[in-house]
Amino acid sequence: MTGPRGAGRAGAPAARPLPPLGVLCPASIASVIGGGIYLAAHLPRQAPFAPAVALLAVAAALLLGGLAALLRVREFAWRTFRMVTGWAALAYLAVGGMLEFVFVLDGTRGAMLVLVTLMLIVFVANIPLLLAFTVARYQPPGR
Repeated sequence: MTGPRGAGRAGAPAARPLPPLGVLCPASIASVIGGGIYLAAHLPRQAPFAPAVALLAVAAALLLGGLAALLRVREFAWRTFRMVTGWAALAYLAVGGMLEFVFVLDGTRGAMLVLVTLMLIVFVANIPLLLAFTVARYQPPGR
């Protein structure tokens, strides 16, 4: 074995440049969680939205930047990526739906509900992307 991507092993994919989704997605998740913690720290009072919106913007930019960089990769195990993304997205949509239900049931309304919903969307989009990328990056291209 010659490297972390398995270059040099029989049947293993050759080392190829891939976007740093293993860094971008966790950073995006950390930004969203930071925004959620910031909002929760102000409960039961209304929190100032500017810091939470800024963290959400950073999280969305990291997610979209990583996704855009990944979509430019030609040689990649796209079939594996789509399969893992689909099943993980199905699971995390269920989780996200339950969390949204909890927010609504708890009485979250107005701008606060919009903000936590957008944070939840970024969170739910990150996890399947990160899982699928982690699996597909070690598969031979075309699989």
